[in-house]
Amino acid sequence: MAPILLTDTEFKKIAALVYDSFGITLNESKKNLVVNRLNKILRQRGFETFLQYYNYLVKDKSGKELQQLANSISTNHTFFNRESDHFDYYLKTALPEVTKTIRDKDLRVWCAASSTGEEPYTLAMLQQEFFGHEYKTWKAGLLATDISEKALIKANAGMYPKGEVGKLPFALKNNYFNKVGDQFMVNPDVKSEVAFRKLNLVKPFQFKKPFHIIFCRNVMIYFDQPTKDDLIKRMYDCTMPGGYLFIGHSETIPRHNCPYKFVMPAVYRKVL
Repeated sequence: MAPILLTDTEFKKIAALVYDSFGITLNESKKNLVVNRLNKILRQRGFETFLQYYNYLVKDKSGKELQQLANSISTNHTFFNRESDHFDYYLKTALPEVTKTIRDKDLRVWCAASSTGEEPYTLAMLQQEFFGHEYKTWKAGLLATDISEKALIKANAGMYPKGEVGKLPFALKNNYFNKVGDQFMVNPDVKSEVAFRKLNLVKPFQFKKPFHIIFCRNVMIYFDQPTKDDLIKRMYDCTMPGGYLFIGHSETIPRHNCPYKFVMPAVYRKVL
């Protein structure tokens, strides 16, 4: 069956809606991506043109169709141990640095683009490795957020193929997963420490307390510079003094417009 064609005018309307709603920039090179990812939805809804779909999105007050659009447009490519040097730095430097200043044993960590869960679960495992027997005396769970409900459902399940889990260091795979058939499930002690929530990064945050460490990796590549600048400022405002921000290695924060102190590539810190 031939795909429903997307005119330039229709693409501009949908791109503007995606930008206004999610901060994601869709340039002309993404036109085929939009066609490929949305054609199934159009056919399911009985639409013959993208303009009909766009008008339907704008009129829908429930927010369900916009969420479906977010599920389809957002890219949830991730894997265990991605950019592994970040996890080494987290365990050996960031955690020791921030915990020595915490008096109430309340460590607050936010994984701001958690996708299907590999990153926050790894952080939770490393926290348990770091604290060891002292872990139960700390409030050290973490918040994991994403805009895609589809990704969050998979993350909550905590079930991954053998090949994916195999990318982790042996000790983490051996200590924090249970084999279920030909797959591996994150064990309950780790799952219970990660709270998954839906959150749109371009909307105002409503956190009660600031975070000691924020991971926001490989999501700002989809934002234009003004959106990035605004997000970085808002993350800075909800970072504890001495706290860390980790971004993706393919991302940069302009030195002249960065409230954080540069530590190393893709790692920043809020000055004490």
